[in-house]
Amino acid sequence: MSLELNKTEQAVVDGLSSDFSEDLIEVYQSCDHTYIRVEANNIVDILTYLKDKHHFIFLCDIVGTDRYTSDERFEVIYNIMNLRTQDRIFVKIRLEEENPVVKTATSVWKAAGWLEREAYDMFGIRFEGHPDHRRIFMPEDFEYFPLRKEFPLLGIPGSIELPNTTPDTE
Repeated sequence: MSLELNKTEQAVVDGLSSDFSEDLIEVYQSCDHTYIRVEANNIVDILTYLKDKHHFIFLCDIVGTDRYTSDERFEVIYNIMNLRTQDRIFVKIRLEEENPVVKTATSVWKAAGWLEREAYDMFGIRFEGHPDHRRIFMPEDFEYFPLRKEFPLLGIPGSIELPNTTPDTE
């Protein structure tokens, strides 16, 4: 399958191929978007390069996913946008189940702070160097990560006390 990259996307791929050739794993397209998978160990330098050299200055989102596989179980996906050209790319990294840790992107975008906290809270992905690495939704003493695939659909009985209310009693 050949890629149909626009001028900005082609410049990004060419630049990464040249400057980060050892970190570039895969480039593919899906649903009219370009995905670039890179090694996790150099993610901050890659994101800084994309922001500074290719003007992807807007961090739209950071999401975690649980692939529920035996290797490279977790993904972190950085959804970034070039506001000049309105181009959007998704930069993906994969992390092992035993130690899902990656360097924080807060030095590139301050807004990464909240998004990384959500990925930590829901998936247990830790962001090394994060300035405020605490849970954002769940209580600090909650020992589970609700969006991991092994988490029970109905929750863990007794793990958190919920109010006994229904729409009829309010």
